Amino acid sequence: MKLNINKRHLLLSFTMCLLCFLFGFQETVNAQDSTGAATVKPAPAKVKPVKNTFESLWIIDNQTVMVPQKGTFEMEIMHRFGTTENGYDDFWGLFAPSNIRLGASYSPINNLFIGIGITKSNMLWDASAKYALMKQTKGQYPVSITYYGNMGYDTRKDPDGSLFKYNSQRLIFFNQLIIARKVTDKFSIQVAPSVSHQNAVNGYYTKNDSTGTSTYKEMEFNHFAIAISGRYKLTNVTSVMVNYDQPLTKHNQNNPNPNLSFGFEFSTSSHSFQIFAGSYGLLSPQRNNLYNDTNPFGSYTDAAGNKHEGHQFRIGFNITRLWNY
Repeated sequence: MKLNINKRHLLLSFTMCLLCFLFGFQETVNAQDSTGAATVKPAPAKVKPVKNTFESLWIIDNQTVMVPQKGTFEMEIMHRFGTTENGYDDFWGLFAPSNIRLGASYSPINNLFIGIGITKSNMLWDASAKYALMKQTKGQYPVSITYYGNMGYDTRKDPDGSLFKYNSQRLIFFNQLIIARKVTDKFSIQVAPSVSHQNAVNGYYTKNDSTGTSTYKEMEFNHFAIAISGRYKLTNVTSVMVNYDQPLTKHNQNNPNPNLSFGFEFSTSSHSFQIFAGSYGLLSPQRNNLYNDTNPFGSYTDAAGNKHEGHQFRIGFNITRLWNY
């Protein structure tokens, strides 16, 4: 009887081993291809961010959402002619006094772009930083978001201290969040809220009136604005651009005018040439937003205080060149 029990145990054990072997063999067969090699399930293809939302780092007077790859060096020349309202007298502003900016930028790491430049008006030096926070990626991120910051330093001579009481008053700042989407292969749009800060405000002093001493502000220290820009590709190398800047902050005096600009861009993989007409002419984002006295929509007041009817525009161009190292 004891032998029969052992046989039953032995038979049961053998049956279990056989089932396990057959089960394991079937799983092995299922995991092999026709060559007998184990099949590895392919990993899903990595989705890459959308490329070339814009063709240049600039869209007229505003930065685009684009940040070049690591090791990219850029040089830029920006030129704004005088306003067009004098017509043939100064050849629609082309022979009027102009403003020029020279700049250079570099990308030391991915997603970061730093730059420096100098502008003829006020001999303003500027330092900037641009960082890509998010890149439009199919199925992940519907838009691209980039931060742009700029600090300017006015280097005009002031021997008698009539312009600046302190050196800190020469500083002016700009911060902007750029949100963009490449809607189609040809059409891209971006929205960019910003805040400009000035350390010195004319009129922000105490004064005596009939009720005693009081304070007043000619302008606020901080100025909020929003820019909307769009680009449509006509061909692989030619695009049409439109840009609008709207001031949001209301000042007691000297409220800046909005900016409307439109033009064409001709680009290659390393060059971009933009020619356009617009209202801005100061070539510094914070100064453009704070002090634009050119009105594209109607009446305007000249430097002598005389009021005129009509639209004010100025012709300008941007040239950028990229090198990859």
